[in-house]
Amino acid sequence: MADAVPVLVVTTGEPAGIGPELTLQLALAERLPGRVVAVGDPHLLEERAERLGLDVSLVVLEPGKPVPKARSGVLPVWPVALRAPSRPGELAVANAAYVLETLDVAVEACRTQQAAAMITAPLHKGVILDAGHAGFRGHTEYLRDACGVDEVVMMLATDSALHAGQPGWRGGTALRVALATTHLPLREVADAITAPSLERILRIMQADLRRWFGVATPRIAVCGLNPHAGEGGHLGREEIEVIEPCLERLRGEGFLLDGPLPADTLFTPRHLREADAVLAMYHDQGLPVLKYAGFGRAANITLGLPFVRTSVDHGTALDLAGRGLADPGSLRVAVALAAEMAGRASVAS
Repeated sequence: MADAVPVLVVTTGEPAGIGPELTLQLALAERLPGRVVAVGDPHLLEERAERLGLDVSLVVLEPGKPVPKARSGVLPVWPVALRAPSRPGELAVANAAYVLETLDVAVEACRTQQAAAMITAPLHKGVILDAGHAGFRGHTEYLRDACGVDEVVMMLATDSALHAGQPGWRGGTALRVALATTHLPLREVADAITAPSLERILRIMQADLRRWFGVATPRIAVCGLNPHAGEGGHLGREEIEVIEPCLERLRGEGFLLDGPLPADTLFTPRHLREADAVLAMYHDQGLPVLKYAGFGRAANITLGLPFVRTSVDHGTALDLAGRGLADPGSLRVAVALAAEMAGRASVAS
């Protein structure tokens, strides 16, 4: 990209949710860390801005066309047309294809280096499944398949975690939590945790904590799967038979890995002080702690992709859509994280 200021492409998410209005609120920021361009339906954005009294002017561009310098109150848009009319809080199955198309446009922009990073507003998994996209699990898995990579890792980070341990950092609640499994029913989790999968995930974490976060020698704290990390085999043998042997092999290569540790004590200051990131075994083992520590001030990051992708730490909030009650804090954090991650990678390359 000729301009040193990065292009950050933001998908507007489920049209009946809060994504469109959060994206509009980005344009009202006095200062943005890059040239933000939205991907969505301009008419939807205009209607939502009018409903909420947001003084935002849209600049509609052809997808992939150069994005102008950021100006407060102005939102560039790469347009994608809704498949059906949309009203706040009312899902329309026909618009599932629209949501997926916005993702495809953003992925293509990043893959062709027309954008430095993509940031996603929340989508609604249920309506996409209802539209016939069987097996759809969420953004993370969709982007994995779109990019043709074997494995990605879902990690959430509080707003200060990007800077933890770096020169000039002055402290704060810094927490990064990655997941060994993502959107699975609990009864499927144990079978999904295998030594090859854990090894791939830890290798991705090691590489991307260096690449995107500048952590030269990452130390990762690893949760056990079972209560008390299996209690020496009395409460499950996954720690003995799967997790610990995997960690030992990687320690032999120089990885700094603590665990497997009981999740109920891992998330305490004594352990977190020493860790650059935590690997939890499943979604609701790690994310409740992170969201308690920083909900609205955290972002979702997909590790293992060929480009930067961040997202909000919340859902579509259909009950808040169109009412002017949605908090843009997490989207702002996601945009700031994406810009800094992309900038760090470009300097390193």
